Amino acid sequence: MPLPATDRSARVASAPISAGPVALNVADAATLATFYREALGLRERADDGATIRLGTADRDLVALHRAPDAVPAPQAAGLFHLALLYPTRADLADAILRAGQAGARLDGASDHLVSEAVYLRDPEGNGIELYRDRDRDEWPADGEGRIAMDTLPLDVGDLLRAASDPVPPGVPGDTVVGHIHLQTADIVASRAFYADVLGFDVMVDSYPGALFVATDGYHHHIGLNVWNSRGRVAVPGARGLRHATLLLADADVRRRTVERLRAAGVAFDESADGAVTVRDPAGVTLRLCGPESE
Repeated sequence: MPLPATDRSARVASAPISAGPVALNVADAATLATFYREALGLRERADDGATIRLGTADRDLVALHRAPDAVPAPQAAGLFHLALLYPTRADLADAILRAGQAGARLDGASDHLVSEAVYLRDPEGNGIELYRDRDRDEWPADGEGRIAMDTLPLDVGDLLRAASDPVPPGVPGDTVVGHIHLQTADIVASRAFYADVLGFDVMVDSYPGALFVATDGYHHHIGLNVWNSRGRVAVPGARGLRHATLLLADADVRRRTVERLRAAGVAFDESADGAVTVRDPAGVTLRLCGPESE
């Protein structure tokens, strides 16, 4: 049985390890906050002077860290795009129209077989995907029985016919960060870290220079590619990705993850709230959080 539309985002967020809020270093926080509010419909949840947190009424999706002196590093390891997952096709159509009404332009639109997606960038060039999943029983399999994905033209006109009239001003409450796509330095090293150490399953490795990993049979919680960044590591303090958050479903998942990190000899820090901070082989910072430390 496919999950009801209203339950799909909850299913993604309840996987053993899933994607969480994305923290960005930004030079002009006010401009970016306006973009995320008006073009994406996110709610401003808090501003402590250093960081603006935006999301739904119940969860953070994006955190903007004020870094006025940060320099761009577009070809370094870091963010390729953050991906907001909408619960229904109508919600995705609404999101596209909402962005257009705010003056945002799409960079692309794709049918990935498992999902429908559109792409855009925020005013500082951070990539954003807006997407909705097809029901799992519609996901095709490849010749080895694994999930098949592709990048095909999306019929945006047909998608927009599902939009609401009028378009609601904000995102649905069960919108989540469905996945995070990273630029990395080396696919082999990334595969060893995300699959063998963190415990993700390899879902798709048929795209040249790319890898998609997940838990709980999802098509991907983390995407990785070397298309722009081969051989380049993250630049500390640069504009763009400050850290990506991975959500650990419970204490047992956290324990197993920490044990694998220790067994692999990977250095990490633990904070008082239980969050674990670690850097992947390309120097990208990951914050691993349980429900109590988000």
